[in-house]
Amino acid sequence: MAFRDSTETEPSILLLQRSLERGRLAHAYLFSGHSLDELEAVARNLTKTLNCRNPLRRGGVAVDACDACISCKKIDHDNHADVFWVRPESKSRQIRISQLVRRDDSPPRVLLDAVNLKPTESDYKVGIIVAADRMNEQAANAFLKTLEEPPARSVLILLTTEPQRLLETILSRCLRLSFGGDSFVSLPKARMDWLQEFSQMAVTEQKSLIGRYRLLDVLLKELARIRTEIDAQLTARSPIERYPDVENNLREKWQDELKAAIEADYRRQRAELLGLVQWWLRDVWVHCLESNVGGVADRWGELLRFRDLSGAKTIAARVRTAEAANNLAVMEQLQRWLGTNVQEALALEVALLKLRL
Repeated sequence: MAFRDSTETEPSILLLQRSLERGRLAHAYLFSGHSLDELEAVARNLTKTLNCRNPLRRGGVAVDACDACISCKKIDHDNHADVFWVRPESKSRQIRISQLVRRDDSPPRVLLDAVNLKPTESDYKVGIIVAADRMNEQAANAFLKTLEEPPARSVLILLTTEPQRLLETILSRCLRLSFGGDSFVSLPKARMDWLQEFSQMAVTEQKSLIGRYRLLDVLLKELARIRTEIDAQLTARSPIERYPDVENNLREKWQDELKAAIEADYRRQRAELLGLVQWWLRDVWVHCLESNVGGVADRWGELLRFRDLSGAKTIAARVRTAEAANNLAVMEQLQRWLGTNVQEALALEVALLKLRL
């Protein structure tokens, strides 16, 4: 798929193409958004555009790929000699320095060593770091040194859904482009239906432990469904499925990358799901403020994220404003806990038991 086939991220793509047209190709890009899949697609399209043998041109400058030449096909199949992908490894879910700079335990192709060489079959060496926020300290410092003295005829692309976790010194040396817009605008119906179910169950009497654990069960079942779906989707797209006879060391590398990708995407979607619960609890807090402060109802309504979910107002009638505010603090603490190696089910159980509903 080329840039011309994209629709959801069109404004940022147009901005990227305009910079190419004006000859303002950056040596390093940071693509941020809500979906690593979308960011990978944009990075792949930029890589194809830079190395396409028959690109679409404006003013003599390539702004889109033909999507049909041998170079485009190789990039699509991840076997182009001048294109390097780096992803977090499975055990630590981190990007280690040995993936960027040659070490005894490094893979055959190491990104930063390779981009310092001249391209072998195209115009540019391109290195793409997926989930760049997962670089450990050593890897981030090694990458920073390359950013400070970027090699000629090379482009580095960082992809992240959490740009705030990157070093400020790295952020300042990259051209930043945001893709995906507001994640609430295109909230899937299935996700909205789940939130409706969750809110309705929360409205029922939740003072008993049984009631609270039923609420926990609804959350755990949805998370299990999300993980199963991610596993199926990413496994189907993995090169392991396309190249069953690959050498064992490369197969093991792909398996590690697949496990890490599944875990990373699961954590992202888990954070989004809990974010929806937190927004709904914020609506509870807004209703509490409305009943205490008063004023024009329409103005308070403008502050609500989910106006069609009546459960928030019902709960607001039986909790104090301070309790509603504390619910938000509980959810923020939960997200911080889940960013560590805490046991997921235990963290969710503790948080749900603390909520005042």
